[in-house]
Amino acid sequence: MLLPIAQYKGFSYTILPSIGLGFYTMATVSRIMRASMLEVVQQDYIKTARSKGISKFRITWKHQIRNAIMPVITIMGPTVAAVLTGTFVIESIFAIPGLGKYYVESVQNYDYTLILGMTVFYGVFLILANMIVDILYGVVDPRIRIAGK
Repeated sequence: MLLPIAQYKGFSYTILPSIGLGFYTMATVSRIMRASMLEVVQQDYIKTARSKGISKFRITWKHQIRNAIMPVITIMGPTVAAVLTGTFVIESIFAIPGLGKYYVESVQNYDYTLILGMTVFYGVFLILANMIVDILYGVVDPRIRIAGK
């Protein structure tokens, strides 16, 4: 079988679950990036850069993408959490033994210790994802920096 749909025995077993997790996220991110790029292209500083004779490649990468990617970075923290919680469903559908499967089983079996541990793990993961997003703000836009002495 070209793309097997159950269990987890090799690389070919990961293709359909990856597509299932990735398509929605990819569509959301690309839609937001497109809308943001269409807005940035109309800005005055892009017209000024064109009139100065800056190459199209440099305008696209240095000016347009750098300014248009901020909304995408904003949604990446919650999106990472959504993909992680989406694995509950994907693991159930494709019979993959993963954290989501064990989390659901712990709820069904009233295993409060595992429920609390997994909840703390997912909570810390979400906090770290949002912290990385905040750090990326400072990398992408130098105007956003941590204030200090």
